[in-house]
Amino acid sequence: MVQRMVAVAVLAAVLAVAGCGGGDDGGGAEDGGAAQAERGSTKGAPVAPTLDEAQDATGDVTFCAGKDTTGGYQDAVDRFNKRYAGQGLAAKLLEFPEGSDNQREQAIQRLEARSPECDVIQADIIWVAEFASQHWMMDMTSYIEGRKDEFIPSTLAPNQYDGRYWAAPQVTGAGLLYRRTDQVPEPPATWQDLYREAADHDGMSFQGAAYEGLTCNFLELAFAAGGRVLSDDGKQAELDSPENLAALKFMVGGVDSGAVPKSVITYMEEPARRAFENGNVSFMRNWSYAYSLNQKAPKLKGNFEVSPLPPWEGGKRAGILGGNGPFISAYSENPKGALLFVDHLSSPETLERNLAVLSLPSVLKAAYDEPGIQEKIPYSGELEKAIEQANPRPVSPVYNQISQAIYKNVNAALAGETSPEDALAQGDDEINKALATF
Repeated sequence: MVQRMVAVAVLAAVLAVAGCGGGDDGGGAEDGGAAQAERGSTKGAPVAPTLDEAQDATGDVTFCAGKDTTGGYQDAVDRFNKRYAGQGLAAKLLEFPEGSDNQREQAIQRLEARSPECDVIQADIIWVAEFASQHWMMDMTSYIEGRKDEFIPSTLAPNQYDGRYWAAPQVTGAGLLYRRTDQVPEPPATWQDLYREAADHDGMSFQGAAYEGLTCNFLELAFAAGGRVLSDDGKQAELDSPENLAALKFMVGGVDSGAVPKSVITYMEEPARRAFENGNVSFMRNWSYAYSLNQKAPKLKGNFEVSPLPPWEGGKRAGILGGNGPFISAYSENPKGALLFVDHLSSPETLERNLAVLSLPSVLKAAYDEPGIQEKIPYSGELEKAIEQANPRPVSPVYNQISQAIYKNVNAALAGETSPEDALAQGDDEINKALATF
C-alpha cells in the first residue's frame, strides 16, 4: 500500500510539473510537418471541429500519453467508453516510454511521419509553440473559448501561441514553499526574509541542478524581481538585464552565505525533498506531490506547512507554471471523436477525481470549491493561490534551447564557475542564436 501511495505521489510530480522536472538535449524538430507559409507561422493550420459538430462522432480514438502508473488515464478511457458505447465511439490508451524526453521524441516521430496513429496526444505545456509552429496540432480556439471561464486564467496562457489555442489545460502545478513550523512559525514575508531565516536556521533546498527544474526556480525569482526572458514579440533575448542580474546575484549569495547548501547545485526534486524530510533544511521549494510524502516522515508530520512563494522585496509574487494537457493531432482521422475525448479528459468530473484521488492539481476553478477537497487536500487553498499567481515559461518554438541556455549558465554561476554577469551575458547570446533559427 505504501509503495502504491509513493508511486501515485511521484507520478503526480511528473504530471503536475511536466517540463519542470526533466532536461532536454535542446534538439528540436525541423521541417517535417504540414506545409506552412513561413517558419514559425501557424497560418493555414487545420482547425478542430466545434463541440456541437463533434456530438455525432463514431469510430475509434487513440490517446497517446506517458506511462499510466496510477491508472488515471485508463480510468478516463474506461469511463469515456462507457459513456459513448451507445453511439459506436470508443477510445484506447497508447503509452509512451517513461521520461519527458522519451515522450516528446515518441510524439515527434509520429508527427513528423504524419502518422494517424495518435488522435489525441498528452503534451507538456512547453511543447505547444514548437508543435503548433510545425502545423502538428489542430487549432482548438473555438473549443477553448467556449470553456474559457472555467479555467484558472494562468493555465490557459501556455496553451496559446500566435493568438490561438492549441491544447486544453488538464494538469497543472506551481512551486510551493515548505516550512518547518517548529523552527519558523510564520511564512517569510519576502524572498529576502526567506533567505535570512534560512541562514539563521538550517537552510533551504531547491532544484539547482543543470536541468529544466533550475530554469523554473530561477525564473520564479527573476520574474518576481521584474525580469523577463524575451521581448514582447518573442524575437529578442532579454535575459541579460539588471532585474535578472539582481535575482541571480541573490541566488549565488544564498549559496555563499549558507542560506542554501552548496550541494543544491546537484539537486532535482527528490534530493531536495529528502533534505527537507531528513531534517537537514528548514525550508524547501518543491511541487505539491511532496506534501503527502512529507506527511509520512516522522520528523515532519505535524511540523510543516506550505504556502505560495513569497514576493520579491519591493516587487511582486511570481511562480512558474508546470503542467500538461491534450491536443488533437493534425493527422487524426477522427477529429470529432478526438474532440469529445479531449472534452472528457478535461471535464470537471475527470479533474475533480484526479485532484481528490491522485492529488493532481486541477486547472478548473470550481474543483477547489468542491465539498471534501479541503479534507482530502488540506493545502488546496494555498495550491490554488500558487497556480493563480504562476507565470508561463517563455512560449517559443525554440523553448528547449532557451531553457538550456538558462539552466546551464545559472548552474555555473551557483557553482562558482562563472560570475553572474558572465552567466547572463552568455545565456543571452545563446538564446539569440536559438531565436535566429526560426
